[in-house]
Amino acid sequence: MGDLLVPLYRIPQLESTTHQPWTIRKPIPPEKHIVVAWVREHFSEKWASECDVACTQTPASCLIAVEDGKLIGFACYNVTSRNFFGPTGVDKAERGKGIGHALLVESLNEMKHMGYAYAIIGGAGPVSFYKQTVGAMDIPGSEKGVYKGMLEIKEE
Repeated sequence: MGDLLVPLYRIPQLESTTHQPWTIRKPIPPEKHIVVAWVREHFSEKWASECDVACTQTPASCLIAVEDGKLIGFACYNVTSRNFFGPTGVDKAERGKGIGHALLVESLNEMKHMGYAYAIIGGAGPVSFYKQTVGAMDIPGSEKGVYKGMLEIKEE
């Protein structure tokens, strides 16, 4: 998987989520351990590490989706490298409801307000989703990108 480039000056406006049962907001410091543990449980140790860094920044460079006091999704930005979006994920049972779309657009708008003209989605997973949703474009020759040479735990 390569990286994708997103022109932030073309980000669509997020349709109102006021009629949704979930809200998107930044986590506060006392919630950090809950958010990081949830990401570790539902996704991976690597993503939990990135989320930990995102939640340590002030203000947090992470958004969470919450419904009835339950964490159902997250998105990080400006973590592994400046102006990088990701990682991001939504609980399997909650997918298809627009939560991932809202987390993506809200995160990219946060980055736009920080002064970035472009965002990079590092090691992008659902490439067609990003291309369709926010006009992301492939960055040629970016396979592995900043993740090249990353330490890995080798299982024997």
